Amino acid sequence: MGNCCCRGQPLIYIVSSNAKSESPKDESPSQKARMDHTKMPSNPEEVEDLRRTSANNPLIAFSFDELKIITGNFRQDYMLGGGGFGNVYKGYITEDLREGFEPITVAVKVHNGDNSYQGHREWLAEVIFLGQLSHPNLVKLIGYCCEADHRVLIYEYMARGCVENNVFSRVLLPLPWSIRMKIAFGAAKGLAFLHEAEKPVIYRDFKTSNILLDVDYNAKLSDFGLAKDGPVGDKSHVSTRIMGTYGYAAPEYIMTGHLTPRSDVYSFGVVLLELLTGRRSLEKSKPAREQNLTDWALPLLREKKKLLNIIDPRLDGDYPIKAVHKAAMLACHCLNRNPKARPLMRDIVDSLEPLQIPGEVPTSEKPTLTVITDTPNGVIKEKVQTLA
Repeated sequence: MGNCCCRGQPLIYIVSSNAKSESPKDESPSQKARMDHTKMPSNPEEVEDLRRTSANNPLIAFSFDELKIITGNFRQDYMLGGGGFGNVYKGYITEDLREGFEPITVAVKVHNGDNSYQGHREWLAEVIFLGQLSHPNLVKLIGYCCEADHRVLIYEYMARGCVENNVFSRVLLPLPWSIRMKIAFGAAKGLAFLHEAEKPVIYRDFKTSNILLDVDYNAKLSDFGLAKDGPVGDKSHVSTRIMGTYGYAAPEYIMTGHLTPRSDVYSFGVVLLELLTGRRSLEKSKPAREQNLTDWALPLLREKKKLLNIIDPRLDGDYPIKAVHKAAMLACHCLNRNPKARPLMRDIVDSLEPLQIPGEVPTSEKPTLTVITDTPNGVIKEKVQTLA
């Protein structure tokens, strides 16, 4: 977890005029088995009881007092960002917190305390999903806090923050083509893993602010609060309340509430388009016909003569032309209005693999900066790579 947490575009729930937040009756049978919403857990024992049938990853149940130590009592200068869920703080776990702990930098995501059903449900969804799923392209959940009204999640710290802040920053250097393709490749592998899991998972909120980057620009999916169990058996879709983010949600999902893995594929196409153009999915400051990135760019992606005119100008033409055309066509396929015509995530991974340029991506041999932070629990040293 890094310095993002929906800082750019706020999370927007797309709901019909008479829709409310999801309730237990909206859950699929497997979701009900995975999370019993009739009684939300109120302590670590109850959380672990829910996790017992599906937990693969050991999670640490932290006390709230321990989180105060980790975050320096939630110091303001430790805050990485905030969103609909609450605030995210950088924290430091030291050896003296508990016997056997190794020093590690973490991100601490604190529920905003409204104690709403939906907020509690999303917190629990993350504990359940990330407690059973493990993959190099999913952010690692280290532990949680379920004490009194406190609902907190503790993740691995992602040094470069979210893709949104890296792609659209006016301060950072523009990401080179090779890194953009590495990000797309890593995120695609994360989604493919979810779709092909023993119990398939639909991510449902794939966007640049939910993709985090480690020091080597490896992409990891975060924020599983809206994730859903995928269809099983002979079912083609999951019927659910319409929730997600404007500009990323698949059109058929918005219209019908029918959720399939190819809903995620559409969202992936939007993110790939953002990486290609350097534009956000929605930009109200643009002329009316250019405000919706997909509506504006999709017709141009199919025209070779016009395609290069919409590629991020900050790249200054420093990209392989053939690779740009291949990535643009892949985005076109992902954004097909007919969900059945969209590729599977495993096919997208195969398409992106030849576009990788390993030699141009920062590695451990690149220059590093050693950041020394004086914390309440001692001195923490972190190595952060430079882009040069």
